[in-house]
Amino acid sequence: MSNDPFKPAASELPRKVLPPAAQRALAEAEARRREAAEHAKEHAKGMPKELQGPKGPEPTRYGDWERKGIASDF
Repeated sequence: MSNDPFKPAASELPRKVLPPAAQRALAEAEARRREAAEHAKEHAKGMPKELQGPKGPEPTRYGDWERKGIASDF
């Protein structure tokens, strides 16, 4: 970040006016995120905890598996 006294801070800059289609798309995306979070929370209640599984997102979702730095496709 710069300490330039002549440059306004990001919070002071005017917000860009979005067209209605962009506003609608952002609202739909936020609703999908909320719905996915609720679904994940409900789904996690009944699932047993995974032991010694991969950390992070499920690797099979991306079509490959990585162990100790070696990736294999299947």
